Amino acid sequence: MKEEQLYIQAVNDQILRIFSKDALQKQSFAVGDIQALSEAIPLSEVGAAKEKILETRKLSVKVAGGRFLSVFDREGTLLCEDWDGERQETQALSETELEQLRAEGHAVDEMAAQAFSVVKRFVGDEVVYGLGDKTGFLNKRGYQYMMWNSDNPDPHVENGTFKAMYKSIPFFIVLREDAVYGIFLDNTYRSYFDMGYEDTRYYSFGAAGGVPDYYFIGGDTIAEVIYGYTELTGRAPLPQLWTLGYHQSRWSYGSSEEVRSLAEKLRKYEIPCDAIHLDIDYMDHFKVFTVSGEAFPDLTGLGSELAKQGIRLVSIIDPGTKAEAGYSLYDTGIEKEYFAKTKEGEVYHNAVWPGDSVYPDYTSAAVRQWWGDQAELLTSQGIQGIWNDMNEPASFQGPLPDDVLFYGDGTVRRHEEVHNVYGHLMAQATYEGLKRATGKRPFVITRACYSGSQKYTTAWTGDNQSLWTHLQMSIPQLLNLGMSGMPLVGTDIGGFGANATPELLCRWVEASCFAPLFRNHSAKFTRRQEPWQFDQRTLYINRKYIALHYHFLPYLYDLCYEESLTGMPVLRPLAMHYQNDKNTWECNDEYLVGSQILAAPVTSQGAKARMVYLPEGTWVDYWSGERIPGSRYILREAPLEVCPIYVRAGSILPAMEPVLSIQPENMKKLILEFYPADRQMGKENELAGKKGQEVRYIHYQDNGTDFAYQDGEYNLYEFRFSGERSSGLSVSMIHEGYEGKYQTIEAVIR
Repeated sequence: MKEEQLYIQAVNDQILRIFSKDALQKQSFAVGDIQALSEAIPLSEVGAAKEKILETRKLSVKVAGGRFLSVFDREGTLLCEDWDGERQETQALSETELEQLRAEGHAVDEMAAQAFSVVKRFVGDEVVYGLGDKTGFLNKRGYQYMMWNSDNPDPHVENGTFKAMYKSIPFFIVLREDAVYGIFLDNTYRSYFDMGYEDTRYYSFGAAGGVPDYYFIGGDTIAEVIYGYTELTGRAPLPQLWTLGYHQSRWSYGSSEEVRSLAEKLRKYEIPCDAIHLDIDYMDHFKVFTVSGEAFPDLTGLGSELAKQGIRLVSIIDPGTKAEAGYSLYDTGIEKEYFAKTKEGEVYHNAVWPGDSVYPDYTSAAVRQWWGDQAELLTSQGIQGIWNDMNEPASFQGPLPDDVLFYGDGTVRRHEEVHNVYGHLMAQATYEGLKRATGKRPFVITRACYSGSQKYTTAWTGDNQSLWTHLQMSIPQLLNLGMSGMPLVGTDIGGFGANATPELLCRWVEASCFAPLFRNHSAKFTRRQEPWQFDQRTLYINRKYIALHYHFLPYLYDLCYEESLTGMPVLRPLAMHYQNDKNTWECNDEYLVGSQILAAPVTSQGAKARMVYLPEGTWVDYWSGERIPGSRYILREAPLEVCPIYVRAGSILPAMEPVLSIQPENMKKLILEFYPADRQMGKENELAGKKGQEVRYIHYQDNGTDFAYQDGEYNLYEFRFSGERSSGLSVSMIHEGYEGKYQTIEAVIR
């Protein structure tokens, strides 16, 4: 591993880029033009020759010995520093020992050699968040991980066992009592993150290829670090409002009749639902952008029929394109040389669902344009969203070799460099194609992604299982994805593989009831898990929490608006708003919805009560109305029908009346739930605050469909409550640009 001459650039007051000279020649798939982001901040040199100090208005960097960096805030608090001691030598197994272990059936996952490695000191009591969808607990300290998008069918378990998952988001946040910062390694090769596994005194990150190029992101809070990271990599745009509703899916609903029957049952049992997903069996022999004429003879008619019930169709698309002469997508791609190639210059073949398949080269703008244009083949038949799967890329005949070539736009890249951004680029192509085809905000879901994918797509955590451990892990997974810049995320409710029990399905829908991507999905050959497949109690509980999700959709949409401005996720760890309370740092089984709702799901089989930690302030039990002082643990009874939910006293929550789907006619009335404070509140937050006995809340409204809001067609309401009566409500308009104002605004005191 050769030593590189590193350079430092101030992107702005809080963000430093540390890189080798060769990094200036590479294209970043995550970060835009650095010069466009950079402010004119001089890096002034002061100090003696042996120790240089580089300064911005927020940070100072000491460079010792020409290579060891220490970053301080301007008050002199040490934030982060390079490790300058010896590294712990890990005893590697011999090839004979490895072969013996493999022969005995043991999984052997040795961390490969790295082209470069950066080592930083743990200063004290740090916890580590982020790194995308990695399994296990919220705090990643003490484990090691790999960024290599992987479709592993084994049941995913705790931290460190599954070093690689579906997503590669090489960004993490380090929090300790007196400091917080983030680091983003912008490297698309197989990369490695050792968060104190090798040695508890330090952590390290590096990659098997490429060159050092990482960003240090400062701030006083976790929120400020996320703001800086998403300033670099982008923020999720506003989604269509209906996409925040409930989605029903299975591998597969295989015919028009089955989909029609499903929709009828959803309405018969009064289960709100906005989308039904079509898995791979809707296609003609798994050929992407085709529809089986036998199973779905009139997809357009089916879509129109469902639309009258307020239900949209979303269809799956994989990148693997069937290698079949006469299939227009394949023929065009071959003619225009749009597919990845072997090092010998032949089109590369592998196998996925269609059998013999080829892989589009999404590194090319022309290929992305071509692929995106295919979306119209589906949208013209009533499809309103596209779900990208198998885009790690996955394959059935062994992984794509490292030397498969992608020709891009004149820059030839090997698969080892492209692999981790393949799903990201597919999502970009899909997003842009849907936008051209419909003019609406595209709804894209992806399984694989990279840093910055949030600009184009929502995501789910992949093929989980109907296991209680997977329900437990779903909370830290979603929270770490949110802190990794991916705010619009969810899990397969009930579990994709294996067989859900009624209790597990109920607890899962409770745990996920505020998730921005709210989808029940299950696999072939498993027990069906639509809410009515079990018993009346299970049906009742599912309907209750799906209805609760819809009740608070105006609040969830406000959080999407906030995220589009700040990068703040919808679902947040308690530490994000209570950073100085160490009891929140490793709270794995609770989460905040914005700053005003706290959910504490039950995630253990048979549990009828649970401990709940309530941070400082006063909290209102959503179900009983009891007001409970915080900064303590409480024991909450939680029978199967109850997910403990609390609202911060002094909050205003926008809500809506019961609906079965999101339609313009359902959005005429807004309900304001006011939870008066019974004592002075703490620090104000972005969307709600308190001044004396007056509480203020800013609410966002637009048509929920297209991009007219970017031209000012939206409304910003300011609601104020004085005292504890609904007569104390005052309403004013901060920005008025959308004609569809509420006809009724009703206040409810809770």
